Amino acid sequence: MITVTSTGGNRTRPLGIPVVAELPARAQAVPCGDCAAREACLPAALPPAQWGMINQAVCVRQHVRREYALYRAGEDFNALYALRGGSFKSYVVGEDGRDQMTAIHLRGEILGTEGIAAARHTSTLVALEDSEVCVIPFGVLRRLSAEYPTVQKWFHRLLGGQIVSNAGMIALLGTGRAEERLAAFLLNLSRRFAARGYSPREFSLNVTRHDIGSHLGLSTETVSRAFSRFQREGLVRVWKQRVQLIDIAGLKRSAGGLA
Repeated sequence: MITVTSTGGNRTRPLGIPVVAELPARAQAVPCGDCAAREACLPAALPPAQWGMINQAVCVRQHVRREYALYRAGEDFNALYALRGGSFKSYVVGEDGRDQMTAIHLRGEILGTEGIAAARHTSTLVALEDSEVCVIPFGVLRRLSAEYPTVQKWFHRLLGGQIVSNAGMIALLGTGRAEERLAAFLLNLSRRFAARGYSPREFSLNVTRHDIGSHLGLSTETVSRAFSRFQREGLVRVWKQRVQLIDIAGLKRSAGGLA
């Protein structure tokens, strides 16, 4: 869920973000084959005989409290995480010590892929609300990919999707005006919520306008002005912890070719 709140611009990264406080402080083993969200982490088309081995090696749930980090930039990479419930943001810290949000992660997505290339995480992942992930040890995933073409195909599709998403963000930051960037950001969230069975028109996000600005390459003040303009034009409504997309067609026009 997302809360759009207003903070001062150019906020520096909070110090001392704690890592992985669990709810409660435990890891819970659960059978993948019985999990309704198993499509989020491994292919549902696997033959039943293969689930037994996967259950023993992969399925550990981890609960992470709001504002706690699942991992930090610079830590060793050894697992991917399937987001079963809640949401996260990832961010990097620039040379000036300020944070830049690089992504918002929603239920059903795979987290941690940025650590694969260098075997070390390049961003910090913080829970936006009390959340739950399933831990997928990367060594296990590599063995499964070597043995089962279904898993390999799923893994390649996952990485390909990440590449496409990153390319889209580069295009967004490189060409769009402020209103175009914000409209494209809201429409992207709308599509992702819809794909997971949630409302595409009304949602909440636990990120500040500073976070949104750092993600889109805009100042906090510019984000606030763009939201105000969208509200005046009847495109969106923002109140308390909610964002309502009133005129999606109008937002698409505002996004130009970025949506």
